Amino acid sequence: MAVVEGVLERITYANEESGYTVARVDTGRGGGDLLTVVGSLLGAQPGESLRLEGRWGSHPQYGRQFTVENYTTLLPATIQGIRRYLGSGLIKGIGPRIADRITEHFGTDTLDVIEQEPGRLIEVPGLGPKRTKMIGAAWEEQKAIKEVMVFLQGVGVSTSIAVRIYKKYGDSSISVTRNQPYRLAADVWGIGFLTADRIAQAVGIPHDSPDRVKAGLQYALSQSTDQGHCFLPEERLIADAVKLLQVDTGLVIDCLAELAAEEGVVRETVPGPDGGEPVTAVYLVPFHRAEISLAAQLGRLLRTGEDRLAAFQDVPWDKALAWLAGRTGAELAPEQREAVRLALTSKVAVLTGGPGCGKSFTVRSVVELARARKAKVVLAAPTGRAAKRLAELTGAEASTVHRLLELKPGGDAAYDKDRPLDADLVVVDEASMLDLLLANKLVKAVAPGAHLLLVGDVDQLPSVGAGEVLRDLLAPGSPVPAVRLTRIFRQAQESGVVTNAHRINSGTPPLTQGMTDFFLFVEEDTEEAGRLTVDVAARRIPAKFGLDPRRDIQVLAPMHRGPAGAGTLNGLLQQAITPARPDLPERRFGGRVFRVGDKVTQIRNNYEKGENGVFNGTVGVVTALDTVEQRLTVRTDEDEEVGYDFDELDELAHAYAVTIHRSQGSEYPAVVIPVTTGAWMMLQRNLLYTAVTRAKRLVVLVGSRKALGQAVRTVSAGRRCTALDHRLAGGSGGGP
Repeated sequence: MAVVEGVLERITYANEESGYTVARVDTGRGGGDLLTVVGSLLGAQPGESLRLEGRWGSHPQYGRQFTVENYTTLLPATIQGIRRYLGSGLIKGIGPRIADRITEHFGTDTLDVIEQEPGRLIEVPGLGPKRTKMIGAAWEEQKAIKEVMVFLQGVGVSTSIAVRIYKKYGDSSISVTRNQPYRLAADVWGIGFLTADRIAQAVGIPHDSPDRVKAGLQYALSQSTDQGHCFLPEERLIADAVKLLQVDTGLVIDCLAELAAEEGVVRETVPGPDGGEPVTAVYLVPFHRAEISLAAQLGRLLRTGEDRLAAFQDVPWDKALAWLAGRTGAELAPEQREAVRLALTSKVAVLTGGPGCGKSFTVRSVVELARARKAKVVLAAPTGRAAKRLAELTGAEASTVHRLLELKPGGDAAYDKDRPLDADLVVVDEASMLDLLLANKLVKAVAPGAHLLLVGDVDQLPSVGAGEVLRDLLAPGSPVPAVRLTRIFRQAQESGVVTNAHRINSGTPPLTQGMTDFFLFVEEDTEEAGRLTVDVAARRIPAKFGLDPRRDIQVLAPMHRGPAGAGTLNGLLQQAITPARPDLPERRFGGRVFRVGDKVTQIRNNYEKGENGVFNGTVGVVTALDTVEQRLTVRTDEDEEVGYDFDELDELAHAYAVTIHRSQGSEYPAVVIPVTTGAWMMLQRNLLYTAVTRAKRLVVLVGSRKALGQAVRTVSAGRRCTALDHRLAGGSGGGP
């Protein structure tokens, strides 16, 4: 083993999950030579003095390098080192300018002063009491995090997660991690069962501990909710857990029984898929409660004797619709008339149909008539973009469902059964995106007697969250009345985007020749298709159609991984659209670099951020990046400024390219879709249909005809595990 000491100059690559880092270290040999260091450097910050233990080696491409086995942080001894250390952005409130002033004043005693007499920082010109107090507190926190970090490093936990553990548990971080590691998976976002299990192993918790098995069962269920299931059949859950935990089936069965007795999960018999043999469903508690509650609340709305739109029960419809045609300048088609009548006379109704079939115009007509009768109409959609579109369409205010309900930290809504929304009619667009938990919160907040109209395209992908609410509401036996619009209007027939969306949905290949708004660039090689996708989105479309690559064009990939996946494409698109510049501030986090001007998306629900939380799928642009305050600001689609501390940046991902699943509810002037054989497993009809229907003006497909054919032919396999349709049709759980 060799030992090297030096100052960490910069981190050129870091993998947050494995901790593998490539960095450049100044060993003080002069001549500006920097040493390349590779290995686990979790928690080390540029500017820190490090003592590295490891081995010398050589890389065929990068030459001589040092592989680190472990390291310790040394407090720098020289003024130059101290200045670098403090100015590296390590301590919130100290940037390079303040670091210069402090070291100028205290010299080599600087770190001792901050450590032992932080009050003396006020002696430094330009440092007021507020800033000195903040620096003192940040130093203490940094020290405590370092201790936790050193402990967690021994068990292979990354920096950002160590910071989160510390924020959650403070001084008891080490004791919780050592004694109750599986608590971390439940309490700390970003720590799944696998990380907690690795920690548990490192602190000596037995492989067959009941705590481990119960945590594994709950993890398997939460994984299945991430895939859209509200429950898992018991046999499948047991098989998944045995595979995950590598323990005996008998132990898993016993632990599942204990978990059910402790009310950690709920077991209930429900009909099997497509009315087959009954299965024992195992639910996580919140999903079971939400499913029962949603069915009950819908039943309550449908059955109530009150009616806040009673005036429409005996309206002369011919007259009303003639008045409406005079207002809007267009006649409604017969099925649209039926939908308008249904929305205004039935307490709950669903309107579904594909693009170009007049859903939007029907919604506008419902709103016009309701407002003509002085009804209070409330409009909402699951995403900011969809809400904006709904507002433009109806000329009335629309908000996201989260904002409408005023969700609070912890996820509770300000509006619910006891404090319903003051609305006679609630219209929700893009309802295919409503997952079980959000639909339940929404329906609870609708007042008895008010009308609820859910509008969406049931052929699109189901919600990102668990459940298939819209599909369950339209299932045979559902008490909720619905209208499906099927007729494509003439002007929509002239659009290649609309025509091809319907062709794809019916299993017919899209027309790609002779169109002015729908193109296919054929490229068989997946890697080349990825590069061509970037060229089309960043250069060709802006040049030909005058569209802004950041605001108007969205790359939609079937999957995240691979050479034409959203992950790789984001890196390439960022280089093309927001390249590094000396005057452009940036912050590296894990394997990503964030810059001002970057298009980003939130990747988890965070109820603590913004006015009413910031939700998975919210898109925005980075507008500011402050290396002193260690904070980055994003302006979201809803025109809200949201701040992120640097240690929260794993909640953000770049959004130049997003997966098709993440694009639901959004509309873009132009979309570019790589369709390659590299994404073979994901190529399904509803995936391609959803991607194409995101475009308002232009679709460009890039890839192989074979992959395109596969996507059009393949109908997605299997329904999600949900029992909402059974409960709605009068099965168990539809209580009061």
